[in-house]
Amino acid sequence: MPRIEFSVFVAAPRSRCFDLARSIELHMASTGSTGERAVAGRTSGLIGDGESVTWRARHFGVWQELTSAIVQYERPDHFRDSMVRGAFARFDHDHFFVHDRDGTIMREVFDYHAPFGPLGVLVERLFLTRYMRRFLWERAQVIKRVAESEEWRRYLPSTV
Repeated sequence: MPRIEFSVFVAAPRSRCFDLARSIELHMASTGSTGERAVAGRTSGLIGDGESVTWRARHFGVWQELTSAIVQYERPDHFRDSMVRGAFARFDHDHFFVHDRDGTIMREVFDYHAPFGPLGVLVERLFLTRYMRRFLWERAQVIKRVAESEEWRRYLPSTV
């Protein structure tokens, strides 16, 4: 089972990083290259415990839909979104936020299986893991940039 894991230091408060990672609008802004849009479930604002979202995006030249749900939620430390329906055989995506004296360590862990058994394993090894690592890393870099600037105010309600 492939597992992608990395950490990013963000010079911003942990609660801000946690909430930006849950922002539907920031997710769409950070995935512009795939045209990702929320089309069902929670389609705007901050996704929360027990909620789901269906994303429509273009990956590998094919329009796809994927529904994920928040299945674990411990604000501001951790949340997990898991695939309910979509192109993968399964995935769990954990988001961890650890306070550091000057900001936050944002850690991502993405466990998944491609569909199609042995053929899927080959696809994982040949290109899917590299593709997903880059996709997740680029998204994390957008969260970092937004959290460290005043731009975060565009994505988070004033009550957060």
